[in-house]
Amino acid sequence: MTITCHTPEDLPSVAKQVLSAFPASRVFALYGKMGAGKTTLVRELCRELGVTDEVQSPTFSIINEYKTGAGESIFHFDFYRINKLEEVFDIGYEEYIYSGSFCFIEWPELIVGLLPDDSVRLEISGENERVISF
Repeated sequence: MTITCHTPEDLPSVAKQVLSAFPASRVFALYGKMGAGKTTLVRELCRELGVTDEVQSPTFSIINEYKTGAGESIFHFDFYRINKLEEVFDIGYEEYIYSGSFCFIEWPELIVGLLPDDSVRLEISGENERVISF
């Protein structure tokens, strides 16, 4: 399935469609080039899930935790700066991924062998408009 996002105003609808397509899924792996809109999509997915915190790329922290209005945790990973898999284990990756909380992972190709079998693969591509494939 693919969804085309023509403008930033389309993002709330895109986030709803993605989440409703995978109601039981909690781990989402976002693939795309630098500047493709991965963090922007995560921001909108988090809003749809009730996060009121500011959602930012965890490029330097590797992981950000956001809280929903109901106090549930959502984890946002950015593995762009990971050099070795040991770094992923050092942050306790498994505890987050298997917690039952929503986890959004940018640059998952760097840890592809560690992703759960039931994780959702989201491909973001396009120049002037974004195409989200899953």
